[in-house]
Amino acid sequence: MTPRRKKHIQRVSGVLFFLYLAVLIYFLFFADEYGRTPSVEMRYNLVPFVEIRRFLVYRKILGFRAVFLNVYGNIIGLLPFGFFLPSMHRYFRRVYRTVSVSFLFSCGVELTQLVTRRGSCDVDDVILNTLGGLLGYLLFALSRRLARRTAPGQKDSGTPAEPG
Repeated sequence: MTPRRKKHIQRVSGVLFFLYLAVLIYFLFFADEYGRTPSVEMRYNLVPFVEIRRFLVYRKILGFRAVFLNVYGNIIGLLPFGFFLPSMHRYFRRVYRTVSVSFLFSCGVELTQLVTRRGSCDVDDVILNTLGGLLGYLLFALSRRLARRTAPGQKDSGTPAEPG
């Protein structure tokens, strides 16, 4: 891949990342339909897997939408985060760096929800968000590997072709 093409991909990833963050912030802090109206009391859960277990055990009572949004939505919500970070900057091409930043970002979101009383602060959300960041990174790594395999002048092994 040419340096010019790499720069182009980084720029496009950067624009998509910031658009994604704007949409994410709206849903996390301002979307009334997701319970983001200010609350009088602080709502929080600091015991791991309590809410995940509750949503899975009572899925028939709570309904598909509630379970999907609270369990799978938290994973899907940070999946682009884990995908775009390594696309934008080579520093994040180590899985532990992307997962660590996903974890810290999620902690920041949850603490902000606690302080602003918009939504609830939940350790399970941090767990699921971090998992989403990891899955996003894995999708990035897989797409990068596939792109290398199918690029002209590349062998199937993903290594550059030998000069002829």
